[in-house]
Amino acid sequence: MGFGSNGTILRVDLTAGTTRVETFDEAFYRQYPGGKALALYHLLHDMPAGADPLGPDNVLVLATGLLTGAPVSTATRFNAIAKSPLTGGFGESEAGGYWGPELKMAGLDAIILTGRSPKPVWIWIRDGQAEIRDAATLWGQDPPFVQEAIRADVGEKNARVLQIGRAGENLVPYAMLMNDLRHYNGRTGMGAVMGSKNVRAIAVKGSSRYLQLANDPTALGQVGKSLSGRVTEHPQSWDLRTKGTPGLTDGLNAAGILPTRNFRQGSFEQVEGIGWAAFEAIRSATRTCYACAVRCKPETAFEGRYRVTDTYDGPEYEAIAGFGSNCAIFDIQLVARANELCNEVGLDVISAAGTVAFVMECVEHGLLDVDRDLGGLDLHFGNGEAVLEAIPLIADRTGAGELLALGSRAISQRVGQGSEAWAMQVKGLELAMHEPRGKVGVALGYATNEAGADHLVAFHDPIFVNPESVGFKGAMPLGITEPSPARDLGPVKVGNWYTGERWNSAEKVLGLCFFGPAPRSFIQVEDVRNAVRAATGWDVTVDDLLEIGERAVNMARMFNVREGFDRRADKLPERLHLPLEGGPLTGVSIDRDEFEAAVSALYTLKGWDPQTGAPTPSCLERLGLEWTMGGEVATGSGARPG
Repeated sequence: MGFGSNGTILRVDLTAGTTRVETFDEAFYRQYPGGKALALYHLLHDMPAGADPLGPDNVLVLATGLLTGAPVSTATRFNAIAKSPLTGGFGESEAGGYWGPELKMAGLDAIILTGRSPKPVWIWIRDGQAEIRDAATLWGQDPPFVQEAIRADVGEKNARVLQIGRAGENLVPYAMLMNDLRHYNGRTGMGAVMGSKNVRAIAVKGSSRYLQLANDPTALGQVGKSLSGRVTEHPQSWDLRTKGTPGLTDGLNAAGILPTRNFRQGSFEQVEGIGWAAFEAIRSATRTCYACAVRCKPETAFEGRYRVTDTYDGPEYEAIAGFGSNCAIFDIQLVARANELCNEVGLDVISAAGTVAFVMECVEHGLLDVDRDLGGLDLHFGNGEAVLEAIPLIADRTGAGELLALGSRAISQRVGQGSEAWAMQVKGLELAMHEPRGKVGVALGYATNEAGADHLVAFHDPIFVNPESVGFKGAMPLGITEPSPARDLGPVKVGNWYTGERWNSAEKVLGLCFFGPAPRSFIQVEDVRNAVRAATGWDVTVDDLLEIGERAVNMARMFNVREGFDRRADKLPERLHLPLEGGPLTGVSIDRDEFEAAVSALYTLKGWDPQTGAPTPSCLERLGLEWTMGGEVATGSGARPG
């Protein structure tokens, strides 16, 4: 195609057992270049409003980004998007690794799964040709068995396998997808959606190369080469390379923003048990994703109080804080084993840990009885053995796992008695392990993001504090020129956050990892623009990229509007409006009125109705999204089924 894309999308009708390839022209891709935008276009067109998230009418779209598979560090991501069984609204999750680039090399930009197979199946794709195969012998098996069986069946030892685990088979609403056993679409229950369609795995093998898709392969290769050499020179990418995300724990604890005991406190008195030194003692290797020089992925393998292998990826920061400080557990070996168990059964570690911490607090307050309600599972803060026992129960939905599998919002609705105040979720999605009372822009992301409490919506507040910092200078080409304190919610912070949301959304469209572009890391804004220009031949500007991101945000918001969401869903857990009980920020809270004013100001900047939170017609018209308002559904510029 010569503009960074194949122009082809695979449609799989699981009810009918058929596949077909549809083609779209360059004009279509200029509006919906890939990733989040490409997936949302098809989700909005193909899924009827009000569909059951676990029914055949839901649509699961797996979409590579525009740059996915390019020889550019961190250009590895693909999006899994559907209606979420956990939230009932827009569901999305991104993953890196090798599966997304392999799909691009196999001649496809995306896969659309519709309907429901009458029996378990898996899908095999080689160079754009797809087959639906029987998965009777794979259903119920562990992920390593499934991966090896598929590779043996197709005779490709390097076939890339995306799959669900037992949790997805059993429709746990926070089940995840995994590829190559080490990379995860963790959030919003995409594993349950794939399980509801009776699809155990999708395996891909391609023989193309991304450069064949690029408009200017030489220029694109030069961008990639220059970036690879810069990784060790940039402090943030170097820190990620040497420590990965586990290196965050000690610093966040010292700053008073390490979630502890279900977000009651901001520091953990026994942090040394889960901090960097403890983690380094169990780290066995560091791996990477396709063509990425950062190499931030830690692995663990040890035999000690517990046995953990390197079959799966080791615990990232989210698992360390989630099963560690937030559950008051100070044993890194136990945390690593909990992380491994989640990977074995296919559970999102953030929602699993957040749900467990919430149940621990319900037990502490006497709202859940260990014997009566949890079948003897003694979930109280600090009891790591009970956590290890709980994870497979959740995946199998047996015993106490039947309750725990619901997630914290649904459990709080069942328990009542004020427990809703400490269910740390937004729209049903458990908070990622970042304490927003110390960086309130994160709170804006948690509250207003269409998918719920995601921490990768926009830049985190420390970037805005010091205008002399590397991060702030990296953000300046986006139009960010004024600093603001981490706990400030004034107009400058709201404006900076609005810019950050559009930029991060553009990254999800382009297929870039959050750990690549500035201001978070080493790929400067102009490098991203130059890579897109080389890949596509389009004379894009930074403002064009921000608009691409903004279009995807508005499509997601219109999906939620169609599903009945309004401003009332954009609220924080009550606990965040109450003072922190421990750590350097003891007594700090998020002022409710100030926060609501910031949300209104943000809506106004976006062109949304401050009363309802819905995009205005003029906003949608500016972005070419009139078709999302209802009436006759547009087919999209240049769309032509193949």
